[in-house]
Amino acid sequence: MGTDTFSPPPSGGGDQSSPSSGRGTGEWCTPLPQVDQVANGCLIYLHGFKSSPLSAKAEQMKAAAAARGVPFACPALPVSARETISLIEELMAQSREPVTLVGSSLGGFYATWLAEQHGCQAVLVNPAVVAHLSLEHYLGPQTNFHTGESFEFTRLHIAELRALEVPAITRPERYWLLLEEGDEVLDYRLAVARYRGARQTVLPGGDHSFTRWPQYLAAVLDFATGRSGPHPTL
Repeated sequence: MGTDTFSPPPSGGGDQSSPSSGRGTGEWCTPLPQVDQVANGCLIYLHGFKSSPLSAKAEQMKAAAAARGVPFACPALPVSARETISLIEELMAQSREPVTLVGSSLGGFYATWLAEQHGCQAVLVNPAVVAHLSLEHYLGPQTNFHTGESFEFTRLHIAELRALEVPAITRPERYWLLLEEGDEVLDYRLAVARYRGARQTVLPGGDHSFTRWPQYLAAVLDFATGRSGPHPTL
């Protein structure tokens, strides 16, 4: 599908969150539906590198999903890509409903691999396209933006990311790409090329946090539950 272009809204929020500490778990925040309940779909949010479930986007998505009664999970992702994939696959296996992955930055890289392996939908927000190259200069000691936890990012972690690279996507219709051209961390044009044929929303300005996120929450939930309608007009 073609690229959607909208004018910038009057204001937008960055991906900032409260400095309180805490970690997510590999559990569903909103209870999974019982067998006899109407299927609405489920959402799993995958945060970015050095981020956490405390990020503004994750918390806003959680609140929006709860308001709609859509099961939602956002675990704190391990530094190890191998462990991250295992954690998310365990969550996916618990769901009786179709899963839609929402991945931001590095989370978008993971979501792509998982979507290709499991045939689920994915919403990608300023995603990392070649994560093992994008993160090469982060080798060494790092600190989580929200929890303050320290960790070491090593070449083993880079190798695990390299093993998850998807050379080309299949079934582009399963993806929705959300980009802001003002991303100061990643070149949005790489994602435009990688996800050619997918639904793409490319917005001027903004930054890596995707500042229009609050305006797209309802549309992301519609996409996840099969109720996609007109795109937001900003």
